[in-house]
Amino acid sequence: MTEPDVAALQRRLADFAAARHWQPFHTPKNLVSALSVEASELLEIFQWLTPDQSDRVMDDPDRAHRVTDEIADVLAYLLQLCEVLGVDPLAAVSAKIDRNELRFPVPTVPPSTAPPTGPTPVHHPEESPNRHSSE
Repeated sequence: MTEPDVAALQRRLADFAAARHWQPFHTPKNLVSALSVEASELLEIFQWLTPDQSDRVMDDPDRAHRVTDEIADVLAYLLQLCEVLGVDPLAAVSAKIDRNELRFPVPTVPPSTAPPTGPTPVHHPEESPNRHSSE
């Protein structure tokens, strides 16, 4: 069996929804809401874990199964949202990485031994300082 590509997965999800007459419910608002719920269910698995425990989450077969299922749910809703909105998810990710490479240049000084404080973005005048976006 060959690995499915994004378009094939989107077709399969669309066919699944069509066979059940779910298309009227797959509005952008509903898909974003479902995506948020599924991402929260994924977060719930990690909620009270220490960083070390979260690094080993896939060592427990039951927890690994839950993580895998929730990741699948998140990706399925995201792919359906992209299909409905006409967004090419791979092109969107590639473009975002390009923008982030400009926003977060590679440091020219080696990192210190101090704990990381997170990325310091390069401010671009066309971006609102109050606008939040994922990296």
